[in-house]
Amino acid sequence: MSSISRRSFLLNTGMGGVASFALGALPAWAKPMGLPIGIQLYVVGKPLGEDAPGTLKKLHEIGYREVETAGFGKYSAKEFRILLDDAGLVCPSAHLPLIQPDVEALFDNARILGATYATSSVLRDFKAPSSSGAASTTGAPTKLDLVGLDGFKRTAEKMNEIGAKAKAAGLRYAYHNHNYEFEKLSDGRYGYDILVQETDPKLVYFEIDCGWMIVAGADPVVYMKKYPGRFRMLHIKDFMAVPHPTTDLRGPDRPKGTELGKGFIKYERVFAEGRRAGIEHCFAEEEGPYTIPQLEAAKVDFDFLNSFS
Repeated sequence: MSSISRRSFLLNTGMGGVASFALGALPAWAKPMGLPIGIQLYVVGKPLGEDAPGTLKKLHEIGYREVETAGFGKYSAKEFRILLDDAGLVCPSAHLPLIQPDVEALFDNARILGATYATSSVLRDFKAPSSSGAASTTGAPTKLDLVGLDGFKRTAEKMNEIGAKAKAAGLRYAYHNHNYEFEKLSDGRYGYDILVQETDPKLVYFEIDCGWMIVAGADPVVYMKKYPGRFRMLHIKDFMAVPHPTTDLRGPDRPKGTELGKGFIKYERVFAEGRRAGIEHCFAEEEGPYTIPQLEAAKVDFDFLNSFS
């Protein structure tokens, strides 16, 4: 697909993850996809670090009932679970650094939290220097290297290994995408297709980060239809309009995040397909730069999701 047609796909047409539908035509759902509204705690990382008990209780006050963790700050998993219980929140999914060798200890933490899913936030080293471009003269991060077919195949092998270990630990393993997985390969497939096609459906599930997928030029609805049963969770995220699809997670073309409903991504058809596809959990998430305090952003995000009732 050419850059122009892909841009039209993203910004102007009724196809893909940015299609727009009249609100009056939406079914009367209690919540998007009939699910409790959740939040990825990355959104409120700053206030969580300053006052975890108060921040979690504030999230419950806003209306959130589920959270997905992104670390525990100064707390142990057991201590963090107590804070969640005190705030009236449940944690069905934990983002864990599953790139490291000792995943069994991480799985212990997920079980303590009461999570069903042990989810990888990343399975590549973002700190590795790039060899594909000139080094930055300003100290800003340079673009990530391409992964390539062999790299995606190796990632799929790693995912199967993690999935087998998670199953043995009584958990389900889920893979969370960014935008770089939508690198176009020589045969026309996205790298993400390799990850879905070459992993065992009994061992590996997927959490679609809809925002990252859409800015890369792909469509969550297409994937949920193409690979039924593989997708169990969604991240609901918005970005400021992009001039063209981008797989740059690092560097000057990295998209800029914003609160839900303030960017260019339209979610009506994603929610409709998610309901049909059996999505189990959805989490609001947001990328920087934040223009309002993070707890205020969390409230905007909740109100957006709650508006679909």
